[in-house]
Amino acid sequence: MTVLFPSIKPNKTYYWKVDAIHTLYIEESGNPEGLPVLCLHGGPGGASAAFNRQFFDPNVFRIIQFDQRGCGQSTPHAELGNNMTEHLIADIEFIREKLSVDQWILFGGSWGSTLALVYTLQYPDSVVGLILRGIFLAREKDINWFFQSGADRFYPQQWQKFVELVPQGKRDKLISAYYDLLTGSNELKRMAAAKAWAGWEANCSSILSDDPDYSCQVNPHSALSLARLECHYMLNRCFIEENYILDSIHTIGHIPAVLVHGRYDMICPIEQAYALNQNWENSTLRVISAAGHTATEKTTLAALVEATSELKFKLA
Repeated sequence: MTVLFPSIKPNKTYYWKVDAIHTLYIEESGNPEGLPVLCLHGGPGGASAAFNRQFFDPNVFRIIQFDQRGCGQSTPHAELGNNMTEHLIADIEFIREKLSVDQWILFGGSWGSTLALVYTLQYPDSVVGLILRGIFLAREKDINWFFQSGADRFYPQQWQKFVELVPQGKRDKLISAYYDLLTGSNELKRMAAAKAWAGWEANCSSILSDDPDYSCQVNPHSALSLARLECHYMLNRCFIEENYILDSIHTIGHIPAVLVHGRYDMICPIEQAYALNQNWENSTLRVISAAGHTATEKTTLAALVEATSELKFKLA
């Protein structure tokens, strides 16, 4: 089985102010003169991970990562102001210009796949290829599957932990109810809601996990940014017009893409990847038979490394 490339440290790190509120953390690693690739983390509200550098041959790729607004090492932490999809797209383009990148590959999973797709639709001339995992199309039914009705039938114990903070009368609109908790003045309730939200997601990420109380293992600091930002985005349908990606994908059909998706992905069901592949002329769908949503399952890791190696030979 293909293994990850060796662990490496960043060559350069930056803190760039992008507006009156937000400062972004950006890093570069690998070959400074290599093929540029931008890694887009999930969430919204997750953060870039060091192991993502290991998907790429460091002798060939110039690996660029950044923490999106309000999360990771970007500041202020868990900030919702000036934090919409249009801002994140603008940030990506700002980074490309600031780093003097003409064209790059986009690599993203889950929300990172959504962001990569929306950016490519708006800046097609800046993208030479995409590697996307755990496709999330951000349609109403995709959001409702995980946060209202769908995944709960596969993880009933974990779902009970998720909904027990919300009064019975508000459980028909869970995202709205959680938004009130996560933005309320009661700090204890905010943190309890953040851990419950992040725990629900973490417990559904891998087919190997079966812990009904995973929330006790969630880091409170990262849970707060993930929960607040993700809830903010989901409440607002990710600030993306309904079915925008599938309706527009034909405009970038010439750009090559590899779509990697776990057969048993409970956060982003595989129908999304299939629909995208069916509408994207130059895309390849690789279904990982014994995998869920996370990138860390061994067969998914192998598929992603294989995909970066293929692009290396095509584009380098």
